[in-house]
Amino acid sequence: MKIAILVVRTLMGALFLCTSVSYFLHLNPEPATTGDFKAFQVGLVASTYLIPLAKTIEFLCGLSFISGKFTTLANIVIFPVIINILLINYFLTPDNLPIAIAVFLGNIFLIYSHWKNYKGLFKMNG
Repeated sequence: MKIAILVVRTLMGALFLCTSVSYFLHLNPEPATTGDFKAFQVGLVASTYLIPLAKTIEFLCGLSFISGKFTTLANIVIFPVIINILLINYFLTPDNLPIAIAVFLGNIFLIYSHWKNYKGLFKMNG
């Protein structure tokens, strides 16, 4: 199980680091978009803060996953970003859905593997 955790954590960390560094350094050209996804992307870009915020979160969580430090926190912080990636791919760009599902399942696996660290979040104080 430890090897699986290390592999999943490292792969997710590398993916988040690559995509965020690529975004900030403009290493890849923007892909051509069409239809509903283009309208959605125009809205995201018009907000001026949302994409840089998501990429910053991806960068910090990628560093966390690669280093193995604060992974419990990184799993929770990156979860809303991953949900958005999954839903955007499901509704707007289904060609990329397998990658989004893999990232989602990787995050769920890491949360499950560190579940003892999350038990306090779900404790009922009565």
